[in-house]
Amino acid sequence: MMKNKKKMPVLPRRLRQGDTIGIVAPASSFDKDTFYQGIAVLESMGFHLSIPDDLFLKNRYLAGSDKQRAHWVNRFFSDKKIAAILCARGGFGTMKMLSLLDFKLIRKNPKIFVGFSDISALLSVLYTECNAVSFHGPTVTTLANANEETKKSLFLAMTSARKPEVKPKKGITIQHGEASGPLIGGNLTTLCHLIGTPYTPKFKGQILMIEEKGEAVYRIDRMLSQMKLAGCFVGIKGLLVGSFEDCGKPDDIYMVIAEAFSHVDIPVLAGFDIGHGKTNITVPIGLAATLDTDKQQLTFHEPAVS
Repeated sequence: MMKNKKKMPVLPRRLRQGDTIGIVAPASSFDKDTFYQGIAVLESMGFHLSIPDDLFLKNRYLAGSDKQRAHWVNRFFSDKKIAAILCARGGFGTMKMLSLLDFKLIRKNPKIFVGFSDISALLSVLYTECNAVSFHGPTVTTLANANEETKKSLFLAMTSARKPEVKPKKGITIQHGEASGPLIGGNLTTLCHLIGTPYTPKFKGQILMIEEKGEAVYRIDRMLSQMKLAGCFVGIKGLLVGSFEDCGKPDDIYMVIAEAFSHVDIPVLAGFDIGHGKTNITVPIGLAATLDTDKQQLTFHEPAVS
């Protein structure tokens, strides 16, 4: 199994208006009306969409069988007509189809891949298995009610060759410092559930990003404690804290985070509008960046697209 042996990340090609985006559903089923509202947002950006006929299949709470969901991820990575891939929804189910992905094929066909929440599992393996840069950003269904900041961020991430820079509107420094490393992470629950599997994320030498929705503070404490005991935080370079929507009082969450990372001398900066909050800024996963608590910003070292 390839574990990020290449030093240089594999960058996808940036999008141009008129390019075609393929839509996949690696996780939960979803509401059609909300889905098509999100599709309208992508069309308004100037993109064409490729939507599989069986995208709306349901298998209990999943968007079809594991085999069917994995098929379209593999298919769209191999399809030269597809310039980027966006996920329909998060929820649950991504980790169930990871073993069905063709990583050799994906490595040969790098392209923009976007999602968040449960899709964090796929973003993680694209980095560890393929050394590929992907994007933690909105899904089609969340685009339906996304604010302009969220939509603008996604569009720029996919089309601009600039070096990304992200600043929280009101940053909260939990631990001071400055550090550099590739950005990894996403949804805390999803990352925690990958531990002990063949797809355990690579933590050492990385800047970890976490976000969550609807988890009580004690559950957040339990997940961070498990990851700490599993050695996940040994050698990490920094921690970026995104949105913790409907998870209790922010001060309680920050206290739990401070306790979990008190044993490592790394910068820990909270307050980023990344995740399940009203605003969901798109950021590249697997790309080197510097987290600076004095400047209160995350600055990437190079463009995320070629």
